[in-house]
Amino acid sequence: MEGSAHSQKKKWLTILLLVTAIGLGILVIWRVNTEPRTDDAFVYADTINVVPEVSGRIVNLAVRDNQRVKKGDLLFELDRRSFQDLLDKARASLVQLDQQIMLAQRSVNAQVLNASGARAGVDRARSAAKQAADTLRRMEPLVEKGYVSADELDRARTSARSTAAELEAAELKAREATAAVSGVDALLAQRVVVQAEIASAELNLEFATVRAPFDGVVVSLRTTRGQFASASSPVFTLIDTTKWYVIANLRETELASIRPGTRTTVYLMSKTAVHFEGEVDSIGYGVAPDDGGSLAQGLPKVQRSLNWVHVSQRFPVRIRIKDPNPDLFRVGTSAVATFHPTDRGDRRIAE
Repeated sequence: MEGSAHSQKKKWLTILLLVTAIGLGILVIWRVNTEPRTDDAFVYADTINVVPEVSGRIVNLAVRDNQRVKKGDLLFELDRRSFQDLLDKARASLVQLDQQIMLAQRSVNAQVLNASGARAGVDRARSAAKQAADTLRRMEPLVEKGYVSADELDRARTSARSTAAELEAAELKAREATAAVSGVDALLAQRVVVQAEIASAELNLEFATVRAPFDGVVVSLRTTRGQFASASSPVFTLIDTTKWYVIANLRETELASIRPGTRTTVYLMSKTAVHFEGEVDSIGYGVAPDDGGSLAQGLPKVQRSLNWVHVSQRFPVRIRIKDPNPDLFRVGTSAVATFHPTDRGDRRIAE
């Protein structure tokens, strides 16, 4: 009887364990389907190659490798002497050109006065010629009547011819004076060119000092003072620490419920006890296939764990982290991300 009771007890215990296991299995499947989780994730931050705008020798390297910097901090300085020399030459050219413009303007003013005087002379000569011609026309009919002598008529004709010649000479002089008036337009155009050269030289002088465009960390620094920095070659890399992300690779079957703004929980393998809140920033729209298909240039390549069975492709999901710990977050750190599609907030993380 005791053996039968003991056997019955073991039977119910087995059933209970089986039901518990089935329940836990259902719970795990439900949790996986409703809150996808992946340990195929890593920390990411935007980076830039720090490249000087101008070429020159580094005379002051103000940072070291793996140093944190603030926006506006001095990174390095190039030798400013050549840029300062070009600026000084351009400014001296402007001063010289301004003197030439001033002298040319004085000459133009004098030429304008001469031209004005010549035009006034033309007016006087024209009036005298008109008066002499009118006098001659009035005197010619009076000769036959004896009111005017032949000698007086000859003098009137001579005066008319003389004033006409003077008018022609005055008009020629006026045309010559007007043609002699040369403007300063060419010098003024040259002044604009010199001003542009000054602006360019000032900008190049400013570019000789390189400062941090944002808060970040200096990495891959492999040079020192005295190195010639080329405008086409990076000196080091700067990590933007103002925004931290986690790139989580999710199976394509898990993407249906993921949207930008979906709340996520992330922890880093470097310190699993600390969890961080985040939200989905964007979802990848393409990866390079690794099954022999044509390679799409520029797309992220996510390796599949199995190549002897058909497995779901994984796509990178970009997660923006809220309040990241600057001492823990490093580019490339392994991470684990859990998504909460049913608890998607409406408010995005402030930029």
